[in-house]
Amino acid sequence: MAEQKRDQGKGRGVRAEEARAWEALVATARRTAAEGLVVGTSGNVSVRVGDTVLVTPSGVPYDRLTPDDVTGVGLDGRQVLGTLVPTSELPLHLAIHRTTDAGAVVHTHAVHATAVSTLVTELPLIHYMAGALGGPVRVAPYATYGTEELAENMLRALDGRSGCLLQNHGTVTHGATLDQAYDRTAQLEWMCRLWLTASSVPGLAPSLLSPEQLAQAQERLRGYGQRR
Repeated sequence: MAEQKRDQGKGRGVRAEEARAWEALVATARRTAAEGLVVGTSGNVSVRVGDTVLVTPSGVPYDRLTPDDVTGVGLDGRQVLGTLVPTSELPLHLAIHRTTDAGAVVHTHAVHATAVSTLVTELPLIHYMAGALGGPVRVAPYATYGTEELAENMLRALDGRSGCLLQNHGTVTHGATLDQAYDRTAQLEWMCRLWLTASSVPGLAPSLLSPEQLAQAQERLRGYGQRR
């Protein structure tokens, strides 16, 4: 509970754009819990507004967060907004925001994805939607949560990808927006569930896509959806 202690006077005032982004961040965090991607206060979410990264605070249930609980840090990790201690996985979020153009990051402990992370070093090509994450989804080697080692392992697994698994831990995805990052997390969890389900049939092994088939799907995915 010490992590939840408020340090009065920390940070600066909240700007209108940051207030709107915080509202969207809290909604996304609550969605991860409502849809079973996290349990309790596990997992975390961040969104970048300029040079400020808004993040979920450590150990606070999402349904208790209010507009007054906005928590933000600079890219150097120094807290600039709020009085609650940022998530213990701050190094993970900052590593992505420093090295990519991501607008948002979603980290969960989704059960099927976490199960897959204990079995393989790369999610088998069970479905062409792996192309939406940049290619075959890698598993970052295990490291203690909240450490720079974990952040470094994750960045290697994310090279050329927008999502990866963390061994014996969970998932990480990023996107231009919170919606995109969340959708990628949900898609990754679905693919992991699909592979586990298909692999569970005695005496049979699921068919997998070839790299060429995945490349063809990726090309089609580039033109998918509505153009604005």
